[in-house]
Amino acid sequence: MNDSTTGRTAVLDVWCDLSCPDCLTALDDIRALRERYGDRLDVRLRHFPLEKNKHSYAAAQAAEEAADQGSGREFHEALLARVTELRERGEPVLLETARELGLDAEEFDTALIDGRHMLMVDADQAEGKAIGVTGTPTYVIGDERLDGGVSQEGLRGRIEEIADRLLEG
Repeated sequence: MNDSTTGRTAVLDVWCDLSCPDCLTALDDIRALRERYGDRLDVRLRHFPLEKNKHSYAAAQAAEEAADQGSGREFHEALLARVTELRERGEPVLLETARELGLDAEEFDTALIDGRHMLMVDADQAEGKAIGVTGTPTYVIGDERLDGGVSQEGLRGRIEEIADRLLEG
C-alpha cells in the first residue's frame, strides 16, 4: 500500500470501544485524516472493549463479523452513530445495523452466539493493555501513543504532525 508519489505509508491504530461516546466524537477526526492522507495513512480499528460498557464485547465481535462480510468500516461508523441506542438496547441494535447495511444478520447472530471472533477481540485488547492503552479512543502512530479518552483537544493536529514526519521520512 504505497503512495506512488512518496513510496511511504504510515499506520494509525485507533483503539476503540464501539459503545463509547468518545469514539463517536473521534470519528470526525478519523474521517478528516482519511480524507487528507488517503492511502498513505493506513487507519486500523483496534478493539479495546471497556468492561464498564455492557455491550462492548458483543459490538467488537459484530464489527469483526462485518469485516468478514466486507463492510467493516461501514459497520463501525454506522454503529458508532447509534452509540446511545446501543448502550440502551444492546445486541438487537447490532443485528438491526447489520440488516440496514445489507449484511447477513443471521450470521451475525450466530457469530455472537458461537463467539468465533472473540479470539481476535481478546488479542487486540491484550495488545492494547501491553502498550499502555487504558481508555478509548487511544491512537498509536509511529512510536507515540495519544490518549483521547480524557480529551481529544489537539489530537488530530498532533497525529497530522507525526504522520507528516513519517511520510516525509
